[in-house]
Amino acid sequence: MRQQLISKRLDLLSSVLIVLVIFFLAGGCASQKKSIDPPLTLPESFSDTGSQITSDKWWTSFGDERLNSIIDSAMQDNFDLLTAWERLRESRAVVDRESSFLFPDLEATAGAEARRTGTDNSSQDSEILQLGLSSTYELDLWGRLRSAVEAEEFRADATFADFQTVALTLSAEITRTWYRLANARHQADLIEAQIETNETVLQLLKNRLQTQQVQGVDILRQEQLIEATREQRINAETRVETLQNQLAVLQGRSPQDSIDVMPSMLPEPAELPDTGIPLDLVERRPDVRFAFYSLMAADRDLASAISNQYPRITFSASAGTSAASAGDLFQTWALSFAGNLMAPIFYGGELRAEVDRNEAVKNQRLYEYGQTVLTAFQDVEDALVREEKQKEAIISIERQIDFANQAYRQLRLRYLNGDANYLDVITSLDDIQQLRRDLLTARLLLVEYRISLYRALAGSFETDMETAG
Repeated sequence: MRQQLISKRLDLLSSVLIVLVIFFLAGGCASQKKSIDPPLTLPESFSDTGSQITSDKWWTSFGDERLNSIIDSAMQDNFDLLTAWERLRESRAVVDRESSFLFPDLEATAGAEARRTGTDNSSQDSEILQLGLSSTYELDLWGRLRSAVEAEEFRADATFADFQTVALTLSAEITRTWYRLANARHQADLIEAQIETNETVLQLLKNRLQTQQVQGVDILRQEQLIEATREQRINAETRVETLQNQLAVLQGRSPQDSIDVMPSMLPEPAELPDTGIPLDLVERRPDVRFAFYSLMAADRDLASAISNQYPRITFSASAGTSAASAGDLFQTWALSFAGNLMAPIFYGGELRAEVDRNEAVKNQRLYEYGQTVLTAFQDVEDALVREEKQKEAIISIERQIDFANQAYRQLRLRYLNGDANYLDVITSLDDIQQLRRDLLTARLLLVEYRISLYRALAGSFETDMETAG
């Protein structure tokens, strides 16, 4: 009898395996991966390049240890970066969850039941103890489960690239804020010196007024220039304080906290960095990698949706025992093994619609990837052009200052000789002072364009979170 039972079970298992082979031969290629063609043709080179090799931590190229210290601190405490890190941990946990479906699950059950039966005059107590194990497993014939796992793995890679993008953006924002703060302090110092100059001129005018060598309206014009310059000082002081607040928040600190260190001067940009070739940039930039991994995840989602149209084969097994006492619990066992086939027949077009939806999503990610690559190239080219033109603009402003100084000296001499109106003199002085302020702003823009170039060319760098995690 026992041999017949075993023989029947083997026959059942053989039948299931035969069905499995038939469906495998019928649709086994459904889960095969397809190659993804590049969305555009990459150019061979950028319009300009240098020979300077830039570190992954590109901000160190400015040689400012205080800036380096601030960025290192922000990489541990900035809340946007911490949020991105937790998103990465979440995505990795999803990968582990989806991977669990590739393995059989195993559950244990235990139960105890007490019963009392009888009449008002007599009763009888009984107990039933139960133990059991059960397991189910889906055979991943067409790769549906594996495709789902791969999709989440690619999403985790994309989330990691997004984390690296946040870190890179944070480093660029801190560097910009740091040098904007340096510029604002320089502007405040320059304007203070201009106020002193204007007050000195005012005192000279007042002395000449006593000898009736100037008119009263000239005094008023000079005082108006002083007040206008004081307004500029107020604006510069406002920028200093707001930039200090911004720098504190970027470090994950309250804006009320004082800044431990302050920038002293704007740096002179080093030699133009080596821009490399566009293909290297595509492989290096984390935002481009994010778009690529998102595309690959969509491709795996599509493969999973296609596989979902095919039959599923699952196996289940269970073992259980029950007895009236713990001593008899393991005397008898009930064992079962089953194979199940579920084949979709009619879903009203739901499965096909899901395939079409995933295919459309994949195409979206493909075009987004192409646009991201193009934007990366534009970032580099724009930064190169802006830096080159800004150098020319600085030379132009310096020449304007030289001409304005010559005009001011001549107009002042003519005014003292009575041949010119003081309005021309004060206008010329105001032009000089404004040009000097413009020159500081122009030099800041040059630094910011170099930051943009570094940011456009930069890849990822390791943070303390990655080391600890």
